[in-house]
Amino acid sequence: MNNLEQTLSIVKPDAVERNLQNEIKKNFIENGFIIKKEKKIQISKSEAEEFYKVHQSKPFYGDLCNYLSSGPIVVMILEKENAVLENRKLMGATDPLKAEEGTLRKKYGISIDKNSVHGSDSYENAKIEIDFFFKH
Repeated sequence: MNNLEQTLSIVKPDAVERNLQNEIKKNFIENGFIIKKEKKIQISKSEAEEFYKVHQSKPFYGDLCNYLSSGPIVVMILEKENAVLENRKLMGATDPLKAEEGTLRKKYGISIDKNSVHGSDSYENAKIEIDFFFKH
């Protein structure tokens, strides 16, 4: 059975600032992802707050929102079989120091906050996140 899925990927401000978006995109393509849509944007703090509202009760929420809105980001819709899980594997652990060799966060992440990439954590959230960036 073909389990083709879409997931959202964000190249975060720290990686865009270091001009890594093309290298990161190349990693996705080499790992069998199709980039269906992409755009480079800058979001406001209130948009970041809306995007991350699932984390609103967590202590890092404010910093996360400030950071995501601190510079340009590249948002992409990735497509592949089991895209959500495959993207999470490719990204690696949230903390680059704990991420496995070869993962995006190990290669490009600076810190647990500046970990270069975001990916949807579930099929349901992928739909919500894709709509957030590509439906309005």
